[in-house]
Amino acid sequence: MPVRTWKYRLYPSRTQQIVLERYLQDCKGLWNSLLEHAKNHHQETGKFPTRKQLYLLTKETPLFSQVAQNTADRLTKSFKGLISRKKTSRKAGFPRFKSIERMKSFTYPQFGFKLLDRHIELSTFGRIPIKKHRDLEGKIRTLTIKRAASGKWYAVFTSEIDAIYVPRKQGPVVGIDLGIEHFAYFSDGSAIENPRHLKKVEEKLKEARRKLSKKKKQSKNRNKARKKLAIAHERLANQRRDFLHKVSRILVNNYSLMAMEDLNAEALAKGFLAKEVLDCSWAEFVSMLRYKAEEAGCEVVLVNPVDTTSQCSSCGLIRKKPLAERWHHCLCGASMPRDLNAAINILNRATSGTGGCQACGEETSIHHKRDGQVSSMKQEAHAFMRE
Repeated sequence: MPVRTWKYRLYPSRTQQIVLERYLQDCKGLWNSLLEHAKNHHQETGKFPTRKQLYLLTKETPLFSQVAQNTADRLTKSFKGLISRKKTSRKAGFPRFKSIERMKSFTYPQFGFKLLDRHIELSTFGRIPIKKHRDLEGKIRTLTIKRAASGKWYAVFTSEIDAIYVPRKQGPVVGIDLGIEHFAYFSDGSAIENPRHLKKVEEKLKEARRKLSKKKKQSKNRNKARKKLAIAHERLANQRRDFLHKVSRILVNNYSLMAMEDLNAEALAKGFLAKEVLDCSWAEFVSMLRYKAEEAGCEVVLVNPVDTTSQCSSCGLIRKKPLAERWHHCLCGASMPRDLNAAINILNRATSGTGGCQACGEETSIHHKRDGQVSSMKQEAHAFMRE
């Protein structure tokens, strides 16, 4: 059954916030004590303790039993990840002891909570006001209470929903070249500009970091400065996420098939354009687009990114281009923007050359596009960017 996640804002009272903070302190203490026991056990036996052995150590804590056992589950999962990464010769770090800043959440894996219309009822905490900005669907499985760096509290539910058959959507198809100069360039000739959210607030973030660095450690002024910086970062993340949600919704509404490159965003983020790549959030965008497409009956196809820019979309000739060369010229006469050529190649690969695009001469001939639909897409994209 499909699993969905639902995130709602909590508004605990001052007293409830103190209790929640104390609960995180207890979770931190339990994690550190379990980790200390696991390290000693590993030194003596050469093996990590089992989940059942860790469960026995959680019985004397003041935490709700489900929350305490979930803390042990998290530690066990960390050990399993460590072992699996070492077996495949990947970089593996040992689980760390946590400070209160690193302990950000606790989870009710089965019960101990009840969702009401305007409140959530938790064992130990009572009723906490909640903002349900949308209805939760399906059967609730888990609840995670999370504290953001800005000091805000959230309730994150996971639920199982019934699988619903969605008929395959019929309509235009498009190739999408994700980039930095343009956030997305489409094979039908339209494009969405890169909003460059980080560039707009970068100076404010630097100023907030400088102020934080000058504050005395463990002082009240430092905590205030840290919170201001966290709020600025949270606002930046919200702007990015809002933009990605809107763009992905526009694409799902206008196209039945969307082809994109299967980019290794993690590797690209280690290059000289790391800041720009991370600001675009391509991986998160692809994730949003895929689940929206699944619910709408659309299809997202990821193709091999090798030579999508170098190859001519008309004759297939491959010619390497420097990054500064933004226009595609070919001996066959094809001439178009570099990103448009890449988008057409991406669509051709996704459709195996059928119903794809060909570009030749001074103008680009796109066989699959519908003039009215392309014009509507351009108008919608331009209106979105103006907002």
